[in-house]
Amino acid sequence: MKIIILLIISSTSIFGQVKISKEFASYNIKGSTTIYDLKNDRYYYSDSLDANKRTLPASTFKIINSCIALEEGAIKDENEVFKWDGEIKYFNGKVIDTWNTDTNLKSAFKNSTIWFYEELAKKIGKNRYKNYLKKCKYGNLDLSEKGVDFWNYGNLGISPKNQIKLLKSLYKEELPFSKSTYTIVKKIMISHEMDNYIIRSKTGWANTSKQSIGWWIGYVEKKNNTYFFATRLIKDVKEHNPKFSSLRKEITKSMLKHIKAIE
Repeated sequence: MKIIILLIISSTSIFGQVKISKEFASYNIKGSTTIYDLKNDRYYYSDSLDANKRTLPASTFKIINSCIALEEGAIKDENEVFKWDGEIKYFNGKVIDTWNTDTNLKSAFKNSTIWFYEELAKKIGKNRYKNYLKKCKYGNLDLSEKGVDFWNYGNLGISPKNQIKLLKSLYKEELPFSKSTYTIVKKIMISHEMDNYIIRSKTGWANTSKQSIGWWIGYVEKKNNTYFFATRLIKDVKEHNPKFSSLRKEITKSMLKHIKAIE
């Protein structure tokens, strides 16, 4: 009986991998997409090995960072404004206009405003971060990076599968946060509102000395099911790929359509 059950589980897992791995491979880019079907308790992998490898979370960390900041009172709510210091902010050599203005949590989350979250990090401190990350089972807990921006630089690592487990716990409100924190964070995470589903998500992009890491993580909420996803793309930091940023969402949506999670 045990052998039969194991065979069923194994075949289901293999089916899930085959179903989207061919689709992912057609994009000819390094990385993976991992999807979890809540209702049917099923994972879909384009690459199950990559799904368990850790890298920097980049701005996807803003999901749990926002939760911690609200819980610790580092910011009152999504509308409290932090003053811009007047210094022009850049990313990958380009001026980011939305970073160069007074900003609240809602806008900072949407625009991945680094300086805003650095200010929150200064208020919170690494000891409190580590306490929360341990409770939330977030990544490898390595906050040894000297700077405050430890989610973009240093050794903090999280895998796509760990990202999905965190998102599932957030969705079910099983993390050590208050109801008001969940309400605010889930609200600012909304990136797509369609007639029959809502997507709550966050992108991320980090550059190390060797590679660029691009993320899109989140979940699709439907009336009868919820699908959690984590796509992580990787390229050589010197490689010029103008589609690298847009491919994070393009590939993910293609995978979600492939399993009928979205239309």
